[in-house]
Order: sequence, then C-alpha cells, then structure tokens
Amino acid sequence: MPKELIFAVDDEVHIQQLIKYNLEASGYKVLTFESGESLLNECKTTIPDLFILDIMLPGIDGLEVCKQLHQDTRTKGIPIIMLTAKGEEFDRVLGLELGADDYIIKPFSVRELVARVKAILRRVNTSISSEAEIIKHGDIAIDCTRREVYKKGTLIEMPLKEFELLKLLVLNKGKVLSRELLLEKIWGFDYYGETRTVDVHIRYLRQKIEDDDSNPVYIETVRGIGYRFSDKH
Repeated sequence: MPKELIFAVDDEVHIQQLIKYNLEASGYKVLTFESGESLLNECKTTIPDLFILDIMLPGIDGLEVCKQLHQDTRTKGIPIIMLTAKGEEFDRVLGLELGADDYIIKPFSVRELVARVKAILRRVNTSISSEAEIIKHGDIAIDCTRREVYKKGTLIEMPLKEFELLKLLVLNKGKVLSRELLLEKIWGFDYYGETRTVDVHIRYLRQKIEDDDSNPVYIETVRGIGYRFSDKH
C-alpha cells in the first residue's frame, strides 16, 4: 500500500524539519515548502492526501493558499490543517470559513500533530472504503462514498469536518447532541477551539443547507446543551 502523501508549508526551516521527521517516522511521505507559491506550483503535477499550512508566510499567506486550494477542483476535497502562532478567534474562524478542517496553535507538540493527521486521514479513508450508502432526509442527500452533499439535487461544497458533522447529526436525527459530544465524535480528542468550534461549523452548515439560516428548520439549537437535527421532514 503506497504511503499517504502530505504537503506542509512553513517558512521556518526547523518547523519543516520537525513536521517531516515525525510524520515520516509515523509512516507518511512528506514534502515541505517554504512558501505558499511553491506549494501551489507543486500541486500542478502532484496532489497530496493532506495539506498542513502555516498562516504566516512570505508572499501569499496560508489563508490565501487555503482559499485557492478550495477553488481548484483537483484539490478542493483534500483536508487541510492550519498552523498558527496566534490564538485569536479571528484566525481560527476565518480559517474554518475558507475551508480548513482543523488547526493547531504553535508551539504544538509532535504527538498532537501526528494524532490530528492520523484522525483526519483515518476518517477520510474509512468514509471511502467502508460506506456505500446515500442518506436522505427531506431535500438533503448525503453520499457517503463520494463524501458529497446535495440539496434539491444541487451539489454543496463542504469541507471534511462540516461533512462529518452533518452526517453525524442526520444519523442521530431527533436526538439532542451536546457540543462536547460533537467535539469528541468529530475531532476525536481534546480540541483547543473548545465548543466555539462546533458553533462555527453549525453556522456554516446552516448557511449551506437551510433555506433561511436565520430561521433554521433542519439544525435546531437546544439552548444550553447543543444541537438536534429535526426528524420532522
């Protein structure tokens, strides 16, 4: 079985070496880049299984790289982990909005990085290899094999975490799922974003699947607890 390929971009050489050494020690193949431009150029000929993007880069920054990757039909479905030295909510939320699936705040532990990479790739591979069903609810259809979501027959662009969150909610329709449970099931480990991360993803999901996201009929908020996918459709 070929090794999964990871592209990592960071302008600090020691961070590149840290990522490359430890992920290769865990069985992955890693190519590192010093700039967003060089990573995007490599994508013209090679497509990886996962991207790791530092936000603060010379030239175009990691957020712009993330945006361009999701605009390219060849790379829009590839999961992305953002690296940031900042802890501000602005960076985290903007990264999620542009299509990032996860983020890690510097300085990060090697163990944490490897765990997050494994968790994301495991979910992608599990979805591809073991699920061949289409889940339908109202005018929403979730194709688990292709990892695609349709509303009234129209494809909705959706990053990995949003897809997994929507699928979990639909599979448990009518049940109230707490923010903590959603974090545990989707992210699989303690997450620095805490429950705010769930709220951000829910907001983006509503914008995509609801006719009026200010008056949602699919994803209901249960005040003080979490969310529930309506079983009334």
